[in-house]
Amino acid sequence: MSTFHRREKKQAKPVRKGLHPRNLHNQGYDFPALVKSHPALAPHVKPNAHGDLSIDFADPLAVKTLNAALLKRYYNIADWDIPEGALCPPIPGRADYIHYVADLLGIKTGLGTEVGPGLEQPSIKLLDIGTGANGIYPLLACQIYGWECVGSDINAQSLENVARIIASNPALKERFTLRMQSDKNHIFEGIIQTGEFFDVSVCNPPFHASPDEARKGSQLKLNNLARSRSEQKAKTESPTLNFGGLGAELWCKGGEQLFLKKLIRESQVYSAQCRWFTSLVSKADNVKPAKKLIHKIGAVDLREIEMKQGNKITRVLAWTFI
Repeated sequence: MSTFHRREKKQAKPVRKGLHPRNLHNQGYDFPALVKSHPALAPHVKPNAHGDLSIDFADPLAVKTLNAALLKRYYNIADWDIPEGALCPPIPGRADYIHYVADLLGIKTGLGTEVGPGLEQPSIKLLDIGTGANGIYPLLACQIYGWECVGSDINAQSLENVARIIASNPALKERFTLRMQSDKNHIFEGIIQTGEFFDVSVCNPPFHASPDEARKGSQLKLNNLARSRSEQKAKTESPTLNFGGLGAELWCKGGEQLFLKKLIRESQVYSAQCRWFTSLVSKADNVKPAKKLIHKIGAVDLREIEMKQGNKITRVLAWTFI
């Protein structure tokens, strides 16, 4: 399999559910194995309508416990947990982002199924903008590829939770550090230090413009899950869902579109201190204006990476000034 060539779309053949070829979750979830490595998952695993073992993906606790099991079994991360209501990311999709970033950097292999440091790997430094309470991108990058990672956030509670996860996993202490963004009007300023250089930055922007919009998004997902189980519309009172969202994890003023504008414009200021800037773009309508702005500010290369998980398609934009 060649490294990432976004311009040669014919090479991007999906593997089963469309996940990256190196993604450990291409074959779906092995629930018996997951329960064996993380017994707390057992009460949540039951046959679904098709007779296959599964969990209730509308149950935040079940999804959080599944994540803890996946991180324990496949990535040697113990005691992963998040505060109630915090963003609970889908591990396979988040791993895909890291694998495609590795392709972007010309890295063809990870550390193998025996994850953790030890194999000869290029020295790579990753910056995660808005690491949240889950810290998922640096956690995966550290364990899959052995990269050095920095996670930033404006929410002290989120960083405190990630610090607890790092403390529970000694192998992460030298490779994953945290930085507080004290100014909500800036993204890279105050985080990237003088003389510092990153190979890549990753970001999963808040995609809603207000708490009300976030609640409506939660309700829509609940309804979709209900329909997938052949049920009527989900209950509307105080909808919560597995993706949760603390503070700025789910929404910010102006939503994803405005956040992307700020991210792209500020990347120009730090153009010599990061080889590749990247960001997830959840809303397809935001891709075109973001690409237009990236060209306008003088990026010398721009890539659009399409990621697939089942029927869901998400996009990563990557740009460089170097």
